[in-house]
Amino acid sequence: MPNSAAPKPIGVQLFSLPKRLNDDLPGTIEMLAQMGYTEVELFGPYPFSTDQSRAEWEAITPYLGFSGSGFFGRTAQQMKGILSQNGMGVAALHTDLDTLQYRMDKLGEAAQLLGSSYVVLPSIPDQFRQTTDDYRRMADMFNQIGESARQAGVRFAYHNHGYGLHEQDGLVPLQLMLEQTNPDLVFLELDIYWTTAGGADPIALLDKYPTRYRLIHLKDMTEHVRFSGDGSVSTEWLSLFPYMTTVGNGALNVANIVAKAQEVGVEHFIVEQDLVADPGVSLRKSIDFLSSLS
Repeated sequence: MPNSAAPKPIGVQLFSLPKRLNDDLPGTIEMLAQMGYTEVELFGPYPFSTDQSRAEWEAITPYLGFSGSGFFGRTAQQMKGILSQNGMGVAALHTDLDTLQYRMDKLGEAAQLLGSSYVVLPSIPDQFRQTTDDYRRMADMFNQIGESARQAGVRFAYHNHGYGLHEQDGLVPLQLMLEQTNPDLVFLELDIYWTTAGGADPIALLDKYPTRYRLIHLKDMTEHVRFSGDGSVSTEWLSLFPYMTTVGNGALNVANIVAKAQEVGVEHFIVEQDLVADPGVSLRKSIDFLSSLS
């Protein structure tokens, strides 16, 4: 394993601190820039997202305690201005399957305006991942989305959770999708926390598919834990949230994972601590650790 150096660029997924962004977008972006972050990763829905995706979001926001997403009440141009004033760019735009399928023109336009090359599906809806045939159909859909992304001037990537990492009918769904998607059209964002929780090895995946992973989510585990099942239901994910901690403060060998990611050409290193309680402290500790790697 090569020695790791501080990864660049280091970004942050804005779902780590949505309540602060909801209350004070310019001030929160300035805080992140002062910590040393040079990129952000956005999460949808966006003003141009489908009616269905916006309705689904509105249905869950009362439970989340915030309603902001996308550009947090601004236009894409205004968001770009706030980021540019702080020397920050956009690594990627997370969005839902409907928006990827039916609003790629608007999504690609926004991504290019913001200077981002990637649009990312953060998870596969439950109804599309019940069987291996579902995953085959999803691979076909990914190829179609990847082609429409190419035509829109961006790249499509899939962010893994903990499901799809165990054998079903003698096949590992994630592997099936990787082998049945066009490597020039479909890329991946590796989430090291959920990959580990699902029983897979982030370094082994980077080794096996070195040209596919182009973004990585960095977070840490207080101790090595696994899903009670196959990671396919939200109750399993929620049960592991208490084990999430700042990068470098847990049991994962983040330095080695970063080194391998650098070796295979990962382009964006993104800290994510979902809805972290004290982002001003936690996100600073994470970037300080990553910046100290040498």
